[in-house]
Amino acid sequence: MIKSSIRKRTYRAIYRLLDRVSPVPFDCGTICEAACCNAAKYDDSLGMMLLPGEDKVHDKHDDWLTWEALISNEYEFPESWKGKIWFVRCKTPPVCPRHKRPMQCRTFPLLPHLSEDGELSMVFNDFELPYACPMIEDETELDERFVKATETAWKHLLRDPLIYDLVWMESRSRDGWSE
Repeated sequence: MIKSSIRKRTYRAIYRLLDRVSPVPFDCGTICEAACCNAAKYDDSLGMMLLPGEDKVHDKHDDWLTWEALISNEYEFPESWKGKIWFVRCKTPPVCPRHKRPMQCRTFPLLPHLSEDGELSMVFNDFELPYACPMIEDETELDERFVKATETAWKHLLRDPLIYDLVWMESRSRDGWSE
């Protein structure tokens, strides 16, 4: 697995921070039948990549996830990513142990974006999804505490050069140019 400078305790602290907030003041799954949590019903190959080092806070023997090791050079990852990356799929959608959700579940529907000068902002997820997220489509005003906590979490994560490289690559792609 590729190595990260982010420690297990840092991931745990970030998880605790994000456990206290929600994108909206109600269960957003009620407006879309939990589409993001039920992504497998649209495509059973869907899952998510764990960030470098994020596997430290998960138990590979938990019965709610399947684990797959991806080889970085076979996918579109930054050049700095050498080795294997964990890809996980939920076995129990739409129900999961919420306190164990990976980062990308916790911060959905937002993504980190770095401007050309390296300034961090949070943007609505613009990845192609096999389902419609009303919050993304309507650009719903999100709870400010959620936005701030998500930005704080990503500021900590971006200290890791591998995570920074990933966000930089995705931001450049979003902006329509490459280095």
